[in-house]
Amino acid sequence: MLDSFLSLAQTDPFFQPITRFFATEAPTVTEIFVAMVESFLLNVLIAWLYQRTYKGTRYSQDYVHTLIIIGTVTTALILVVAGNAAIAFGMFAAFSLIRFRRNLSQARDLAFVFLAMATGMIVGARQYEMAILVVLVVAVAVFFLSKSDAFAPRRASHTLLMRVTNDINYETDFSKIFEKYLDSFEVLAIELVQAGMMTQIRYGLVLKKEASMSSFMEELQVANGNNRIVLTSLERGLT
Repeated sequence: MLDSFLSLAQTDPFFQPITRFFATEAPTVTEIFVAMVESFLLNVLIAWLYQRTYKGTRYSQDYVHTLIIIGTVTTALILVVAGNAAIAFGMFAAFSLIRFRRNLSQARDLAFVFLAMATGMIVGARQYEMAILVVLVVAVAVFFLSKSDAFAPRRASHTLLMRVTNDINYETDFSKIFEKYLDSFEVLAIELVQAGMMTQIRYGLVLKKEASMSSFMEELQVANGNNRIVLTSLERGLT
């Protein structure tokens, strides 16, 4: 069955790029070594770029090491399948069973996984200059976006979780404090807690640019009778 598919692929223009790849001569030991070293160094650069531009609070050394490993191993796999269609299809079937088990805290983490894999694939395809160019261009772009804080909101957004006793009117008792420190706010959720003895309110907030967060919290704490208050920054991913 595989032989008939390859025969069809040789005559079909759609599959010609694939057949040319499989027709490539197997790499020598020296070329494998050079490709693996280049892939490793480029993926170290990608890992360093991720570390220097990361702005969250859940930085993982394990994830950074994984980036390097994924990119380097991808190069080895592409070199292995060169010239051997049977191995390529077997590897494709094996990889279809693999799932990425780590929960990514930021969308950009997934982008770095794709970058590492793409770099490994390009090096494995023996496009050494292209791999260097791609990594350098992406690195400059990511550095610019990170250091210039491009497309960032003008102010940080927050959520406020507050518990009040039943003798406090949360619709009016905090209005002066909110007016003093906030540009805008909205009630996201209200629920009764502690067997109905307290009310828990979740707000969405936009702090004023010049507002003091500590003063805001202190005044809320006094007005709330020292009950629980939690202020969370959404933009920085704090929990």
